[in-house]
Amino acid sequence: MALTNNEVKNAKPRDKAYKLSDGNGLFLLVATNGSKYWRFKYRFNGKEKLLALGVYDDVTLAEARLRRNKSRDSLTHGVDPGHLKQEKKRLGKIAAENSFESIAREWHTKFSIKWTPKHSARIISQFEKEIFPWLGTRAITQITAPELLAALRRTESRGALETAHRAHQTCSQVFRYAIATGRAERDPSSDLRGALPPSRKKHYASLTNIKAVGNLLRAINEYQGHFVTKCALRLAPLLFARPGELRHAEWSEFDFENAEWRIPGEKMKMRVTHIVPLSTQAITILRTLQPLTGQRKYVFPCVRTPSRPMSENTVNAGLRRLGYTKEEMTGHGFRSMASTLLNEQGWNRDAIERQLAHAERNNIRAAYNYAEYLPERRKMMQHWADYLDELANKVDINNVNIMTSEIA
Repeated sequence: MALTNNEVKNAKPRDKAYKLSDGNGLFLLVATNGSKYWRFKYRFNGKEKLLALGVYDDVTLAEARLRRNKSRDSLTHGVDPGHLKQEKKRLGKIAAENSFESIAREWHTKFSIKWTPKHSARIISQFEKEIFPWLGTRAITQITAPELLAALRRTESRGALETAHRAHQTCSQVFRYAIATGRAERDPSSDLRGALPPSRKKHYASLTNIKAVGNLLRAINEYQGHFVTKCALRLAPLLFARPGELRHAEWSEFDFENAEWRIPGEKMKMRVTHIVPLSTQAITILRTLQPLTGQRKYVFPCVRTPSRPMSENTVNAGLRRLGYTKEEMTGHGFRSMASTLLNEQGWNRDAIERQLAHAERNNIRAAYNYAEYLPERRKMMQHWADYLDELANKVDINNVNIMTSEIA
């Protein structure tokens, strides 16, 4: 006799598990803990088999009957419904393993060991926000260029054009990784060249007028805030490293005897060791700071948590305190300041680029040439420090002696 909804709902547990039959092989198994399971009993090739159809009340009586009927239909066509279920599960697993999200996370895990934690987190966050919600569950072989473009345009539409371009690049790397590992045959992102509007290159506000530079240096020398911040502000123009490299500087990286700061590759944007020659002025500032922070790991520790480096906003906040807006000067702007003025003074462009640690097209070459132009860079860095002293010390900027590389 067929079951009713009330019978299924009101079935109570007993000392032993028991069955309530609905007919045609379908029954409800009531466990001793009160859980209820739908089962379908059938015979295939002379063997009795049992197929799980779900748990009540996730699966209602009506749904259980539909699943039973589909299984019976498979039997009439000579197909084992149990084998069919296993095959669907297997194909689903393969599809999940070859989904864009699965391969993207595999790619990220494999290559992020060489990235900084911040960069690694930024990449996976970009996927999770911009790509996975739209394409994550799709088999990587089924994603088309228009589908990828639609996802990227969602990012573009909210004004994040640069993020859209970066997402396009990282998606391309995932597709190429899938091709290399035999799970895709082509990269649809390559069809999108020119589909997104070009992004404007980000420029950091900087001062390059020598009168303005002199005023800035004098303002820094008169800074009345935290002493560690003042030292960071004074060193920033002398070293013109990236702000993140400066704030993560560790005392163990400095060699005063050889007058250099050697930044490990894992801290650098290009993942290659970088040497910063130290001028006598830079060493003097560091020596002045050493009694205060020299017993700690970081040259510029956080005020609240000395075991961590100072905040990424500290130098910019110091510039704001001096009255400079973000449209006038930034911590990153010390790099373009040095680049512009040193190029104007005739220093070797390649030496300047190497000192700025800009990208080397050949990564292998970059790994072995971090000391390239080092003698010239030592002269240039000392010249630069002397030149900044002149700008800071002379109110009449028109009389500043602009030394060139030939006479330095």
